[in-house]
Amino acid sequence: MKRINTAHALLATTGIVLALAGCSSGSDEAGGPSPDAPATSETTSAAPPTSEQTDAPADASSAADSAHAAPKPQAQQPPQDPDYCTSANLSLSLGQGEGAAGTVYRPLVFTNVGDVPCVLHGFPGVSYVAGDDGHQVGKPAEHTGEKSPAITLNPGEVAHADVGFAQVRNYDPQTCSPTEVRGLRVYPPHETASMFVEVPGTGCARTELSGNQLTVTSIEKGAGYR
Repeated sequence: MKRINTAHALLATTGIVLALAGCSSGSDEAGGPSPDAPATSETTSAAPPTSEQTDAPADASSAADSAHAAPKPQAQQPPQDPDYCTSANLSLSLGQGEGAAGTVYRPLVFTNVGDVPCVLHGFPGVSYVAGDDGHQVGKPAEHTGEKSPAITLNPGEVAHADVGFAQVRNYDPQTCSPTEVRGLRVYPPHETASMFVEVPGTGCARTELSGNQLTVTSIEKGAGYR
């Protein structure tokens, strides 16, 4: 009797185990991987980007930055190594004047008589001269106003600087020492060779004046008033 009962118990136990195994197999098919099953590489990590994918964001960022970058202002600057106008390729004249408060203003006109363009930039040097030796009379012209931008003077074109001539008779003769003058000695900007324009008159030989007997502006394009 005991052997028979043991055999029956073994058969019953085996049936329970097989039933449980069948239930576990059915659960896998219906619900996917069990909670303890390891995740696959497809669900936890993305494929490494290709070189094209890696470069694309950088290129797109650079393109966007370029598109939205503010344009740089182009400042007006004179040439780095300009061919400045020399006394040899310029002619000089004085235009008609107009008066204001004891001073007559006349345009000092520069004409490019050369064969190639040249550059003028800044204030000319201007002073009265007298005698056969062309000695200077009084102080040179005082610069007035702002320095104008550089200009390119093509052959035949003109530029000007306004010269102010103070009425010498308005000065005390003791402080002025009136002296006959022949005209003006003129140095174009960046030039060491002088030019001469005839304008007979009277200048102050003394340098201790309360004002300036001559003033000059920066050179600008055009003939100015005539």
